[in-house]
Amino acid sequence: MSMNPQKMMKQMQKMQADMQRVQMELQEETVQASAGGGAVTAVVSGGLEIKAVKIDPKVVDPEDVEMLEDTIVAAVNEAMRQAQDLAQRRIGEITGGLSGMGIPGL
Repeated sequence: MSMNPQKMMKQMQKMQADMQRVQMELQEETVQASAGGGAVTAVVSGGLEIKAVKIDPKVVDPEDVEMLEDTIVAAVNEAMRQAQDLAQRRIGEITGGLSGMGIPGL
């Protein structure tokens, strides 16, 4: 079953425009994750940029800075994972129908 090359080219151009739009939208979308029972919250954009890290002042213990550091890392890593999942879902909405087109790599 062959596809009309002109139609295929138009679909690819539309997909490219949609991808650019989604990538720009992802820069504005954020996810947030917390660790340590809410002691630390990280906010990350869909473009994988850390937007904010919030620390509950009650957990700041000068005698145990290492625990706070570990909690920050855990919150940031979870927010980054959620941001990657968001990006994959949004991009999958565009590329999802391509697997049946026989295009290598998609």
